[in-house]
Amino acid sequence: MRIAVDVMGGDHAPDAILKGCLDALPLLAPEDRLVLIGAQRDIQEVLTERRIRDERIEVVACTQVIGMHESPVEAVRAKPDSSIVRMAELGSRRSTSPCDVVLSAGNTGACVAAATMTMRRLPGVHRPGIAVTIPGFHGPIVLCDAGANPEPRPSHLWQYGIMADTLARTVLGIARPRVALMNIGSEEGKGTELINRSHELLKATPGMNYVGFIEGRDFFDGAADVIVTDGFVGNTLLKLAEGLARSLIAGIAAELFSVNPELAFQLEPAFKQFYAKKDYHEFGGAPLLGVNGVCVIAHGSSEARTIKSAIRNCRGYVSAGLNDAIVKRLAEVSGIEQTLKEPA
Repeated sequence: MRIAVDVMGGDHAPDAILKGCLDALPLLAPEDRLVLIGAQRDIQEVLTERRIRDERIEVVACTQVIGMHESPVEAVRAKPDSSIVRMAELGSRRSTSPCDVVLSAGNTGACVAAATMTMRRLPGVHRPGIAVTIPGFHGPIVLCDAGANPEPRPSHLWQYGIMADTLARTVLGIARPRVALMNIGSEEGKGTELINRSHELLKATPGMNYVGFIEGRDFFDGAADVIVTDGFVGNTLLKLAEGLARSLIAGIAAELFSVNPELAFQLEPAFKQFYAKKDYHEFGGAPLLGVNGVCVIAHGSSEARTIKSAIRNCRGYVSAGLNDAIVKRLAEVSGIEQTLKEPA
């Protein structure tokens, strides 16, 4: 397996990204290859400093970097030799030396734009969406979209439901995932026209265990395995969940320490273990569903352990045959849009 990593993307790049890549080497098979994309000098300095001479490492040099605050589409077009664009090229099936999976913690919008423009979309897919797996108290929750498409159409949300449902089945092993649509209320007719049109499409999809609307307060109570929403709400929910887990653990620990310091020290290992189960760093990146290849997008604040975890998880997305399953499923239900007269 060939895994390409954009080492220049992220708040802590390139040092943290490179460290995560090198820390992941023991997880790779002898025949695997780790393709590092970035400034030749930066990469070589780290390899020399750590005395790394591993034939599984390949370096693809580039001269440009897309910043975290640059306009995605404009930056992709203006910087053809950037690490994100070169990464997407390696992820394309048209590449002369294609990679099985590509990974970046860089500008999310630029990653989505580069992957969509270069890797192209899977047959039948309207718009790609980011599917994040969040550790819930009753099992994993797949949230889609988590930031790729803030202004979707009903057909986009419908396809996110289908693609995320397929991910839950093929990668997470959930036999019959419960799919829900995020809304401001659980009653029929609530929400915007977008939500209600999406609701009708999902409800009409054969073979899907669609359970209807879900509210924000029900997110963690085990009411659904897959939650569908637009990229704006999804990204907000994701970061809320991350901040809540961190603040909740810190607040409980501080309160306990103020009441009984000795007991707090005794419980410290349990707190750390619990936090590790909810820490996004342990889950690495999220696949961009719908592109013709496997593109994994990691958090912009990724640390070395985040990248190591993401590389570990990349193998699962490839070996599960997720894209083939998505194409097959979309073909099976392609008539739903025409039946409900929903434009693409």
